Amino acid sequence: QVQLVESGGGLVQAGGSLRLSCAASGIRLRINAMRWYRQAPGKQRELVADITSGGITNYADSVKGRFTISRDNAKNTVDLQMNSLKPEDTAVYYCNANVGLTSRNYWGQGTQVTVSS
Repeated sequence: QVQLVESGGGLVQAGGSLRLSCAASGIRLRINAMRWYRQAPGKQRELVADITSGGITNYADSVKGRFTISRDNAKNTVDLQMNSLKPEDTAVYYCNANVGLTSRNYWGQGTQVTVSS
């Protein structure tokens, strides 16, 4: 059974840092991209950052220069280092893995990040 488990969310003051981690298990096929999304109350889920199996990264404009995504292909993990956090970064953050030739997507359960002003 495929599982993506996130950890590392919490409450932090503006300007602070958090590191999110996601571990994927039960995946037998190649993981293509691994991504972090977020969804704030009343808003649509948005892509925050993604990273290919080759290490190519992409970031939303709102987090460029503040967030860094990284992955360990051997361990099937992906991290999101978040620095200089702002109240507008408050959201539930979801890990996503895109798998195999059919590009099937798997999701974690989400982890809450709250940034106080």
